[in-house]
Amino acid sequence: MIALITIREAEERDVPRLLDIYNHAVLHSTATFDLEEQTLEQRLEWFRKFGPRHPIIVAETMGEVAGYSCLTEFRAKPAYSQTAELSVYLHPSWQGKGIGKTLLGEIVQRGRQLGYHVLIAGITGGNEQSVKLHERFGFQLAGTFKEVGYKFGAWQHVEFYQLILEAE
Repeated sequence: MIALITIREAEERDVPRLLDIYNHAVLHSTATFDLEEQTLEQRLEWFRKFGPRHPIIVAETMGEVAGYSCLTEFRAKPAYSQTAELSVYLHPSWQGKGIGKTLLGEIVQRGRQLGYHVLIAGITGGNEQSVKLHERFGFQLAGTFKEVGYKFGAWQHVEFYQLILEAE
């Protein structure tokens, strides 16, 4: 059993930890198609794009940020304004402890509160743990883009899952 999980708005002081979490994914997983580690300056620039319409939240436990989740613009054209893409990243030492479930539940709820109609998740083929997590919240497979990324010496598929949010 883990300690209490606190979900809160991410703050700029969290960016070094968010950078560590993200760079681990860059180097060791296909969860992101970045091929090189990000710098602190790049991650600060990324962080400053979030705001009321596109939140970024962190899960804090035992005095440290264990993971984060965010909503970003799905596409720039105005007709997509009621759709957002979500991401969830966890520090490897906190995976499998229910933190991803807590983060995903909170970011979905925030999507509802912000009036989004659809949330999209792009999941690299073979990431069954992420697929099961998203399906648990009602996400359904919308389609697969085959061989759209090349990482770790292999072509990667991206499966797009969507959740149509019901008004509360």
